Amino acid sequence: MAEQAPAPTPVIPGEPAVRFVGATARLGGRTIWSNVDLRIDEGRFVAVLGPNGAGKSTLIKAILGTVPLAEGSVTVLGGPPGSTGKEIGYLPQRRNFDPSLRIRGIDVVRLGSDGDRWGLPLPGASLFAGRRARRQRVDEVIDLVGATSYAHRPIGEVSGGEQQRLLIAQALVRRPRLLLLDEPLDSLDLPSQASVAGLIADISKRYGITVLIVAHDVNPIVSSLDGVVYVAHGGTVSGAPEEVINSATLSELYGTAIEVLRTSDGRLVVVGHPEAPAHHADRHSGRPR
Repeated sequence: MAEQAPAPTPVIPGEPAVRFVGATARLGGRTIWSNVDLRIDEGRFVAVLGPNGAGKSTLIKAILGTVPLAEGSVTVLGGPPGSTGKEIGYLPQRRNFDPSLRIRGIDVVRLGSDGDRWGLPLPGASLFAGRRARRQRVDEVIDLVGATSYAHRPIGEVSGGEQQRLLIAQALVRRPRLLLLDEPLDSLDLPSQASVAGLIADISKRYGITVLIVAHDVNPIVSSLDGVVYVAHGGTVSGAPEEVINSATLSELYGTAIEVLRTSDGRLVVVGHPEAPAHHADRHSGRPR
């Protein structure tokens, strides 16, 4: 079907999508990060980067309201975390679908629309109209992510990159203002990483959706980013890509020599970025990320 694009999300100048002020997160009595001051403006495409165990996923969970802050505050889309759930699309860390799983891709996407509804709907014109609108929206987002040709196949039979496109479609069904993606490129091959990263960047730019993407490797997305948040040493460093993604800053954050090169076409490339242990990793239980 021809794409019926959703209307761009209204962006209010000067109003942040996410703001942390003096924020501290603790898990099991252990401090993950502290004194975090962070502002992410509406409509920005921002990467959350850092070593394993530094607390990247904890930052996302604080925005969702599933990890309460020990100190300080966080405001999300103008309210407290957890108060604007329908305006947030969330894709957790990559799931491994069993190859024998028979549920179709379109059914996975549909869960983003009606996964919180239980029981059978009562008959009625308005209910049928609502169901028809939801079906149309599911078709729209499947088309938007380029998954129409395989959406009716079992989710376990499509490739990793195709699964990620369907899961991104699921997160977009309710027309979120804020999209939180926790390592959506992890375990994908390089062509799939580039394809999915390009899709996410395009969605952010075309529809004004604020995107926070936790990434293991910044190289597939660096050319599209508006901002970077590095989580390391129990805190954060944020700014424009050129301000944060440079040899001196990254070498200090990781505690080892890292080289950032600029290609002939102006792109930044991070060379040899290791997974150094986080500053507080030995104090954590369960290796928060």
